[in-house]
Amino acid sequence: MLQLSKNPTIDTAVKLAGVTVAMFAFVFVVMVPLYNVLCDVLGINGKTSGEAYTAVEVKVDTGRTIKIQFIASNNAGMPWEFGATVPMMKVHPGAVNDVLFFAKNPMPSAMVAQAIPSISPTRAIEYFHKTECFCFNQQPLDGESSAQMPLQFIVDQDLPADIKTITLSYTLFDVTDMANSAVAKR
Repeated sequence: MLQLSKNPTIDTAVKLAGVTVAMFAFVFVVMVPLYNVLCDVLGINGKTSGEAYTAVEVKVDTGRTIKIQFIASNNAGMPWEFGATVPMMKVHPGAVNDVLFFAKNPMPSAMVAQAIPSISPTRAIEYFHKTECFCFNQQPLDGESSAQMPLQFIVDQDLPADIKTITLSYTLFDVTDMANSAVAKR
């Protein structure tokens, strides 16, 4: 049996530190890629690219209507009020559409948020193009203040005919500490 030192307390601390490092590595080296593969295979958690769509000339398909649902939620510990000004809208493929989301920071101090989008069904991801989105950037908001945040999107006219409803979901995260540490490093 391997003996690290003559002090059993130090041996235990070293072993615990090794187990902690191994668990951390397992989560980030194995579990994150495995999660992404499972999401792709099962068609869940439709992550979007987070980049603005460069519009190309398209024709609006007025003979077809797609229902767009908006869902907004807060990550645990995020105290903001957050949501779309409308829960749903009907759009024509190829048309430019605008919707506003609202955010209210009820806390007395400034906070910074980041919205992470998800689209379902996942087959619709490549046909849902955001030309302007509050999710592209972090959203700072002073204490006890509110803001309206725009979203502009186009549903591609090549969307498969069997997709009649697209759900766009945003989860809002508190990234205040991360934003503050990034500013402090400059």
